Amino acid sequence: MDIHRLRVLRAVVADGSIRGAATSLGYTPSAISQHITALQRETGLTLVQRSGRSIEPTVAGRTVAAHAARVFERLAELESVVSDLRAGRVGALSVSYFASAGAVWIPPMVAALAREFPGLRLDLRLIELVGSDAGPPDVEIFVDGAQSGDTRGYRVRALLTEPYLAVVPKSSALASRAEIDLAELRDEAWVDNDVARGACRQMVLDACSTVGFSPAFHIETQDYPTAIKFVAEGMGITVIPRLGLGTLPESTVAVPIVNPTPRRGISVRVRDAVAEHPAVLRLLDLLDTHVARTTPSIA
Repeated sequence: MDIHRLRVLRAVVADGSIRGAATSLGYTPSAISQHITALQRETGLTLVQRSGRSIEPTVAGRTVAAHAARVFERLAELESVVSDLRAGRVGALSVSYFASAGAVWIPPMVAALAREFPGLRLDLRLIELVGSDAGPPDVEIFVDGAQSGDTRGYRVRALLTEPYLAVVPKSSALASRAEIDLAELRDEAWVDNDVARGACRQMVLDACSTVGFSPAFHIETQDYPTAIKFVAEGMGITVIPRLGLGTLPESTVAVPIVNPTPRRGISVRVRDAVAEHPAVLRLLDLLDTHVARTTPSIA
């Protein structure tokens, strides 16, 4: 049924006359009559009937008008929802990220978005744990070279390139150094920190290969914090990107690596369909702010 004709019927029922409805809607009486005739043909019902020199709604007409009122209420709600969606006040947004980004950047970003967009539902996904059946994210913070999914339909931009550092016990002779040549770590006992054997680990292996050795992993752990704890106990050294350092135990120190310096790139991709969403724009603004705050000295 034509929504506009339903609005005309409601006006006729409310005013009790064709002329009254025409005045309230700004139409001619003949235009109102044409709309009512068309709606009767559309519904197969007699919606109004003659009563002397005037007309009056039939029972069917009053019933249709009453139900139409609820339709218009829902339309008004829909218009409000659309307005809120345009303003980013409601809806859902899926954000994927890798572990060290999740530990440093995601909590303050989510807290700010929750305050500024209270009706927005955030679906947060740790890339390392995302199942193969998960749908594509709206926003993803990822390590360059990692399998982050198809970038078609996304806008991709670089966030930063950060160096890896050697985390060593303070009791080590390396702890007092301003920097360490990567080749000097050849004979150290290494603590592995990437159970996924992903891009971050491969970057370290590739850098070591360029100076002629492969790290001797004596202990395998699943993440950076656990690897650092083993170093704190004097079990070896581990090599970690700056973002993954967190707050180091007092018994450890992070020393820059040179000749060469392993580095990883971090980028963000945003689905084209949500790229102009106010909450997405705010999220990217927050992300840039936190990147700058947490990595001030990265060239």
